[in-house]
Amino acid sequence: MMNSKQAPGYKFEWKDLGNLEVGRPNLGPMTNVAVYRLMQYTLRNVLIDEYGAAKTAELLKEAGRMAGHEFCINMLDRTLGFNEFAANLKETLLKLNIGILQIEKSDLENMNFVMTVSEDLDCSGIPIAGDSECDYDAGFIEGIFLAYTGKFFLAREIDCWASGERTCRFTVELINT
Repeated sequence: MMNSKQAPGYKFEWKDLGNLEVGRPNLGPMTNVAVYRLMQYTLRNVLIDEYGAAKTAELLKEAGRMAGHEFCINMLDRTLGFNEFAANLKETLLKLNIGILQIEKSDLENMNFVMTVSEDLDCSGIPIAGDSECDYDAGFIEGIFLAYTGKFFLAREIDCWASGERTCRFTVELINT
C-alpha cells in the first residue's frame, strides 16, 4: 500500500537498515551533523508512515543488533578479556568517528552493565519534544554483546539527553534463557 508521502515505485526493505552503519565511517567529519540528523528524522518518519511507531522501534532495534553484531565480528578483538575488549571497543568507535561508548558500571559476575552513548552510534537516536528514540543504539549494544559473549542481552534506555547533553544511558543485562 502506497501512502501519499511516498514517491511512486518507492519500496523500503527494512532488512537493509543494518547497512546504514557501513557508510558512516567513510563520511567521517565531512558529514554535516544537521544533514545527518535530518536524514535520521526522515528515515524514522518514513518507517513510521509505513509500519507504525511500535513496528518502527522494533525494526530499528533489530537493525542495530545486526550492525552491532557485524561490527564486533569484523572490527574488534573478541579474544580479549572484558576490560581490554571494552577499551578496544571504545578506541575503535572513536577512530571510525561512529560515537563514544563508555561503560559506567559493570558487574561481570552477573553480567549487568550501565553504559553511556555520546554522539550516537546510530541512525535513529533523535530526541523529539522530550521523548527519546534510541532503539538503534540499544540494538547496536545488544549485537556487540551477543557477538562477544555468544549470549543474549537486553539493553534498556535509562535516559536520553536528559542532562541537556547528547548522551543516552542504558542498562545492559544478560537475558536468562
